[in-house]
Amino acid sequence: MGERGKKYIVSNPSIMMGKPVIAGTRITVELILEKLAAGETIDQIIEAHPRLTRDAIHESLSFAAEALKADVIYPISEAKV
Repeated sequence: MGERGKKYIVSNPSIMMGKPVIAGTRITVELILEKLAAGETIDQIIEAHPRLTRDAIHESLSFAAEALKADVIYPISEAKV
């Protein structure tokens, strides 16, 4: 993930069940991704969570991209037309 990722993303079993969070918060990478996927802008997310920074949000995206590079099969059902 690189040194930059270590600055913003942490995981501790006693915080949010060990999910990756932004350091010093209980804001999960998952929550950030969900908000972006729902169409919220970075500015809207920061407004709702003032402890977040643009860099932390960008690092969340980078962290998620790196996590998806792992050799794991993700079962996805085909959409029915």
